[in-house]
Amino acid sequence: MPSEQAADEYLDIPYVTTQPQSPFHKFDLYVPKEISACLLRPLICFVHGGAWRSEDKSDHAGLARRLAFTTGYPVALPNYRLTSQRPTPDNLLHHPEHAKDVLGFLNFICAAFDPRSNLESTCVPDDRGAAEGFRGVPGLPYEPHQLFLVGHSCAAHMLCSIFLDVFPHSPNASDIDQLCPSNAVLERTRALVLSEGIYDLDSLISSFPAYRSWFIEDVFGGHDSYADVSVIKAPTRYHSGHIKWLIIHSKGDTLVDEQQSQAMYHHLRSQSVQVCKSFDELIEGHNEILRGDQYVDVLHRFISVLE
Repeated sequence: MPSEQAADEYLDIPYVTTQPQSPFHKFDLYVPKEISACLLRPLICFVHGGAWRSEDKSDHAGLARRLAFTTGYPVALPNYRLTSQRPTPDNLLHHPEHAKDVLGFLNFICAAFDPRSNLESTCVPDDRGAAEGFRGVPGLPYEPHQLFLVGHSCAAHMLCSIFLDVFPHSPNASDIDQLCPSNAVLERTRALVLSEGIYDLDSLISSFPAYRSWFIEDVFGGHDSYADVSVIKAPTRYHSGHIKWLIIHSKGDTLVDEQQSQAMYHHLRSQSVQVCKSFDELIEGHNEILRGDQYVDVLHRFISVLE
């Protein structure tokens, strides 16, 4: 087990700095103490789940410490805006706003200065007020050209909404642009790991009818079908063929059925994507897997092969 001192922790780093700053536009960074400034390591980014409505990056500090200790890689935990559990006309937040925040975080990460230079930390601001640099972080402690992205539960849907072409035939250009990753994000992402993911909303409602009123209508609006926001049939994006994928599903998950992950795995294979699966190793519940060592071991083995 990693000690509390196994990593240096930099909390609440803003990736959007418009005022007033929002806690939903910040991330935490966990850097192994043994990391060498001469041999920078890839960055692992874990995006939390919570049905688009709950959880916080701080809930997964223990996971970040274990990942940093086990892999030797820095780990980033971003927040993103959440749909209110008591929505009103004044606080509505619908898809794809959550995913847009995650993409904003990735843009920030990729825009950071090259840490091998001795220059001041600089980032090019975007139209949402991206931060000018890592304040309080003594030099960027990772290789910004190598990203391993992990999305759990609803965050798997968010990452797929970014890295798959969900709107290939949309007549609305804004649909295409708002979740289209930059070439830098695509090129620097080496792997996507998706665990206990939600991919096909209509299938999810069929398996869990109560989810429609519990969170799906609040997040996606009320519709007869959600095929247009499901990612289960989305083609891959150009220039993403180098990305390796891992689909994880626990036998003990009672909140999201394995059919979701099976369908996503077979869809990616049909797209000639480099994809692996882990459906037989984990036995804990939907979120319980994040508290144990087996989940970390699965990620570590997958990442190690790519080194």
